[in-house]
Amino acid sequence: MLDGLSSEEHTDKMHKHQHLLPIFVSLCAAFALIDEVDGEYLIGVGSYDMTGPAAGVNMMGYANIDQNTAGIHFRLRARTFIVAESSQGARFAFVNLDAGMASQLVTIKVLQRLKTRLGDLYTQENLAISGTHTHAGPAGYLQYVVYSVTSLGFINQTFDAIVTAIEQSIIQAHNNLKPGSIFLNTGDVENAGINRSPSAYLFNPPEERARYTTNVDTTMTLLKLLDSASNRSIGAFSWFATHGTSMSRENRLISGDNKGAAARFLEDWFTFSNNSLSTRNTKFSTIQSKHISDCPHYFCLNSDNDKKREHSMHCVIDIIKATGGKPCGKTTSQGFKVRKNDGSSFVGAFCQSNVGDVTPNVLGAFCTDTGKPCDFNHSSCNGNDQLCVGRGPGYPNEILSTKIIGERQFEKAVELFSSATNPLSGKIDYRHAYINFTSIEVQLNESTVVKTCPAAVGAGFAAGTTDGPGVFGFQQGDTEINEMWKRLRDLLKEPSQYQVDCQKPKPVLLSTGEMFVPYAWAPAILPIQILRLGNFVILSVPGEFTTMAGRRLREAVKETLINNGNGEFDNETHVVIAGLTNTYSQYIATFEEYKQQRYEAASTLYGPHTLSAYIQEFKKLAKAMATGEQLGGTGLSPPDLSSVQLSLLQDPLGDSPPPGKRFGDMQQDVAQPKGGSFKKGDKPSATFCSANPRYDLLIEGTFAVVEMLQGERWVPVYDDDDFCLYFKWNVTVDNGSLYGLATIEWEVPEDATSGVYRLRHFGSSKKTKDYPNEYFTGASSAFTVS
Repeated sequence: MLDGLSSEEHTDKMHKHQHLLPIFVSLCAAFALIDEVDGEYLIGVGSYDMTGPAAGVNMMGYANIDQNTAGIHFRLRARTFIVAESSQGARFAFVNLDAGMASQLVTIKVLQRLKTRLGDLYTQENLAISGTHTHAGPAGYLQYVVYSVTSLGFINQTFDAIVTAIEQSIIQAHNNLKPGSIFLNTGDVENAGINRSPSAYLFNPPEERARYTTNVDTTMTLLKLLDSASNRSIGAFSWFATHGTSMSRENRLISGDNKGAAARFLEDWFTFSNNSLSTRNTKFSTIQSKHISDCPHYFCLNSDNDKKREHSMHCVIDIIKATGGKPCGKTTSQGFKVRKNDGSSFVGAFCQSNVGDVTPNVLGAFCTDTGKPCDFNHSSCNGNDQLCVGRGPGYPNEILSTKIIGERQFEKAVELFSSATNPLSGKIDYRHAYINFTSIEVQLNESTVVKTCPAAVGAGFAAGTTDGPGVFGFQQGDTEINEMWKRLRDLLKEPSQYQVDCQKPKPVLLSTGEMFVPYAWAPAILPIQILRLGNFVILSVPGEFTTMAGRRLREAVKETLINNGNGEFDNETHVVIAGLTNTYSQYIATFEEYKQQRYEAASTLYGPHTLSAYIQEFKKLAKAMATGEQLGGTGLSPPDLSSVQLSLLQDPLGDSPPPGKRFGDMQQDVAQPKGGSFKKGDKPSATFCSANPRYDLLIEGTFAVVEMLQGERWVPVYDDDDFCLYFKWNVTVDNGSLYGLATIEWEVPEDATSGVYRLRHFGSSKKTKDYPNEYFTGASSAFTVS
């Protein structure tokens, strides 16, 4: 039985003798002084699987009600770094999520869990949780209605996976804290993003635009984390702006999109460049393949003699047939992971920045009916927004586009990582405030005071973008709404006259800030935050700033720090924006961009002065940080709406295999190629009888494995966290009954070793909704790659 495979657990124990305690304390004090002189910090990294339900759950990002999960391209992770001045000194934790955005409710629950485990070490003040903005992760984890309509409400399974992953990654990073150094480097990423609203960008003042060579920010900022004792790098976190929309609104596979891909490439580059593949073998595979030594020339499998090796491989695949479904344990698949999460792995994260108007679909937007470029001002085709779609560099292959944009970020990160020599030093600090963004008085100049508005979206919001077109009948740039849509809008909530006037020139399509049935549709109280690591400053913003909006915010904060910092800050101070952090409130366009009412402006919730309000409030935090003032707080806090969430999506009710079959049995075995062996770039696949993957997410495990025969052992070489392996789920109808099928497809990579392989599937099932989980596995027949 596979249950016999135990995971490797290591527990370090320190036995201290009481008489050595004074010496130990003295040494600690000495090292603390050395750390202070050398500018070292305590640093730690952590990572944890947060892959949510892979079947039948709506995806977060495109608001496409038909885009429901149906498998996994590669897994989603929460990646954390913590930096502290000392064991009791100032610190902060930064978490990067392979998710569409952060969630206020997620932040609330994570903080509650951390308080239970670690007291007040990590609070709302010094914890930042940031999303990469992938549009290919499960939805249902935000607490406001407008973000959960297409997911049919709240999805507990999605929410719990994210909260647990954040908690575990923070705990892992906290437990890993050791003396270390952090190095900063910056460089330009070429052709990984273009402006998807260039006409709106042109509304910004010409003299301001003249200061920049491009209409997007191309700078990547990278931190390299180095453990002092081992002189070994433990992680790299970078910030760069490009949307997580390389995967389209038609995609059904869970994916970290281009930033998740870049993280996978970087971690593998660092971890596996000098290491062999995993050596974990399955326990029953030895029994299943016990007769392979009967093959003539069996021991020539690794021979340099091509003829003998080929003959031996074909003999082996004639003997090794599909295993059939077999029972296994809950954690068995974890033993088959190529990457074991024991807390010691290098962590590479690609964080989001001022991404509002930046698309990875760098070939531009074209009309699907004519192939011609879309209308410049409205991104439509003869008035139809649905025909205007952006093209990635791998067009029409969205997975190739994801890979290319991911590689462009990965390659720049490797360059910056390898050449990073600028050490950070200085104090760690942070400031945080909750602000009610629905009614901020903004002092524009000595004589002009304006106010923000309750949240609302305009007509251009419904039009969508070139990354994901929206509803027919709307266009980006619409400043009027036809009477039919107004009547439909008013059935939900007619906007107040105050709101209509406040939001102008935005035509209010949904006055979400005035809608509270069945509970709040949009946030009112938002967190803003500044984290400082020496002369490196992170601005945690709860939304998507456009390129120019982000530039203005960075400049305003930097200027405030320099003017009030008594020499602590200077022109070398580096400020980055961490977008979609701590909660989500859609977009922030400039006052000028707001006039055109393209998608980003129509989604700027709090009216035309939203950016000015952010700049004003961030300058207050920056001044407090520069002068050392501790803010007393605003007395505000966002609501916890967990008790009123609606969940309309049903859990799976129980699965059974087809008559005469077991879960894990083959439905369609690997089809052997005519030439006898698969080549690089081929896609061998196998389909298994399976149950709904929502019964168990197999966190830190895998639904799919590629195994390679090495000697008489099957060794896992790829799993469902690899870019080249696809786990696909679907349901088939047979004699009026529904049966689940899991297809594993492997795109043989160019660097795959020639040899004998097979595909393995793991899953779990329930006979009824209330029945305990039963775990199973099965493997395909063997096949060869040459």
